[in-house]
Amino acid sequence: MSTTVGVVVFPGTNCEMDAVTAVERLGGEGRLLWHADDDVAGVDAVIVPGGFAHGDYLRPGAIARFSPMMGAITRFAADGGPVVGICNGFQVLTEAGLLPGALQKNSGLKFLCQPTALRVDSIDSVLTCRAVFGAELSVPINHFEGNYTCDVETLARLRDEDRIVLRYVDNPNGSVDDIAGVCNEERNVVGLMPHPERACDELLGSIDGEVLISSLLGSSPVVAA
Repeated sequence: MSTTVGVVVFPGTNCEMDAVTAVERLGGEGRLLWHADDDVAGVDAVIVPGGFAHGDYLRPGAIARFSPMMGAITRFAADGGPVVGICNGFQVLTEAGLLPGALQKNSGLKFLCQPTALRVDSIDSVLTCRAVFGAELSVPINHFEGNYTCDVETLARLRDEDRIVLRYVDNPNGSVDDIAGVCNEERNVVGLMPHPERACDELLGSIDGEVLISSLLGSSPVVAA
């Protein structure tokens, strides 16, 4: 039986079909979840995709966090359900308190849309369990407010608990400690700014995102190199 992945749609979301396509290319089933509903409809995993939820008014994710669907996702995550937030979805998860830290404007105040090299720094998460520790992945970014920040105590905890799952090889946006993605304490909620769903087709320049999406689909972890 294939893994069913719910992909949340807010007003302003624009990457939902990219996520569904990537999931289905890798053998899963994609199912759209409307932000105003309050039930994840029996899915096995959830992706909160990129875009501009509610137009990014106030700040990215600040309004989306109050959508009924986010209450359902919070309950789903508390029960151990896998949740991944990509780009704007990462911002939504931090606003909702499902992940620590915050995303601020890129250093240099420039919108960035380019391929980016990521290093896998933990394989102990629902997004990286099939990856090889230390592997470099080419995955595109597409953001203006992707500069991850947190206080000193939070950063120390993320490091000590092996919760920084992905780092930029060449930091494009000023993120503290080159952070591209983090997970929660239980390791079933992950947020990242790069777009793995856009690196699942050779025609798009890279298939390095496949290992991340397939991890979410529930494949067995591999031994680190």
